[in-house]
Amino acid sequence: MTTTFSEPFLRLTEQHAAWGAEQLEAFNEFLPMGEWSADLGECLYRQSGRELRISLLGTFDTDEQSWLWAWANPGFQGSPVVHAAETLRAYGRTHGLPELTSELLHLAGHEDPRRAAETLAFAAMGVLGASGYIGVQANPSARAYLVPDDPRVPVAEPNAITLPRVLLTGAGLLGGSARRVVEGYFAHHDLPVRRAADRMSAGLPDGGTVDVLFDDLDRIASVHINSGSPAAV
Repeated sequence: MTTTFSEPFLRLTEQHAAWGAEQLEAFNEFLPMGEWSADLGECLYRQSGRELRISLLGTFDTDEQSWLWAWANPGFQGSPVVHAAETLRAYGRTHGLPELTSELLHLAGHEDPRRAAETLAFAAMGVLGASGYIGVQANPSARAYLVPDDPRVPVAEPNAITLPRVLLTGAGLLGGSARRVVEGYFAHHDLPVRRAADRMSAGLPDGGTVDVLFDDLDRIASVHINSGSPAAV
């Protein structure tokens, strides 16, 4: 039987979907694929000639199809490298999210357990406001997930050219409420917002505006950028 995450957790993930997709693009450009190493005692991660301060979120056991939060891992409990995971647990307790407060999550019932693990890391990135997340094969049966905690990682800003694609991509990740995805994107970037029954508009840093129209099924019907070079999809 296929299982799913709780509705509150899915709504939370939707809020971060478009912003997270945009920020991951910036992060992956900053940290291209390559050989990696990590010193978790020093909270350091190295890849492609770059060194970052990181926190450990958790590990995904590919044999057992289960996720263990770093704060519950006996090898790391109480150490600085689990600070981000501890922050997530506190957030989960405050907001009643079992996905963030259960030590071990069994993901075998999900249609795609690996994707479920990625969703946990992605949602964690959003809650933390982290500038990305990293998934690496720590050993033959386990993947480790980390988040950077380093000011050298670039932070993505709204871009009039790519914004329609960013919002549509975010809305398509979970297939839930597009309005929640757009609202979350605007909130992440602290953009001034105007709301109507069928649309949501926001001011952009360059002085332009974006108008997002929704259909009766709460999907994005169109995205219009009003700036020096109008674009629409």
